[in-house]
Amino acid sequence: MAATKLHVKKDDMVMIIAGKDKGKTGKVLRVFPAKGRLVVENLNMVKRHVRPGRGEAEGGIVEKEAALDASNVMPVCGACNKATRTGMRILEDGSKARYCKKCNEIMDK
Repeated sequence: MAATKLHVKKDDMVMIIAGKDKGKTGKVLRVFPAKGRLVVENLNMVKRHVRPGRGEAEGGIVEKEAALDASNVMPVCGACNKATRTGMRILEDGSKARYCKKCNEIMDK
């Protein structure tokens, strides 16, 4: 399966638009383009039963972030501070950058 391009990147601020954490915002920790999924900091928490092993001295129930589908998040614009759709724009130096469709500001630094 070929890796697909996603509308969000690592370290983006995103708002969840569907599911149990709808309306909450957080920072993207990891992106899995081949699966179309991503992990958001402290959101979509699940409990996992972990066995004691060499790395962990103690087992038990561990709470951690689970991956979300990329279609369930929207990037939050830094300028207008709203969840927004993004577009691509070619800058004067020839590079591409994402921009906010609500306030027309460049989102990539």
